[in-house]
Amino acid sequence: MKKLIGIQGNDRGHWVGDGFPVRTLFFYQDLGKQMSPFLMLDYAGPAEFPSTTERKGVGSHPHRGFETVTIVYEGEVAHKDSTGQGGVIGPGDVQWMTAGSGILHEEFHSESFARSGGTLEMVQLWVNLPAKLKMTKPAYQAIVDKQIPVLDLQNGAGQARIIAGKFDGHQGPAHTFTP
Repeated sequence: MKKLIGIQGNDRGHWVGDGFPVRTLFFYQDLGKQMSPFLMLDYAGPAEFPSTTERKGVGSHPHRGFETVTIVYEGEVAHKDSTGQGGVIGPGDVQWMTAGSGILHEEFHSESFARSGGTLEMVQLWVNLPAKLKMTKPAYQAIVDKQIPVLDLQNGAGQARIIAGKFDGHQGPAHTFTP
């Protein structure tokens, strides 16, 4: 049996740019040793956005030495980075960005989501790279919902989407540097 070390949560939010109202559910400075290799988990939404022609999100900013994993539940997010990669992810899709030796990227509501307005809900997880891989080449993986295996859990306990790693003989589509 595993020991429960605490319950972490946050009811105070903040904005990332002008498009992502988030609550940080855990952060490395608070729980680093217990959560390694995970650095941070932000939960955005659900938030309603009216129709607009303005770009809502966060402009170009740097990352280095870790990976960001963004999962969209509702709405659409457009990503563009300094390697020339990018795209739009929607409900059920995952964006796995390896910052590695350094990357500049931006994230905004997609043009179609901004035009129509609606609910945005998503999470972003930061995963630390092992020390020997922190200078790896930056990379981007767009993983669409239909690529992700969904397994029924025992005794009707729910379902698990296998995004990364291996579970019960099923392999997630994401290429990862940490187990």
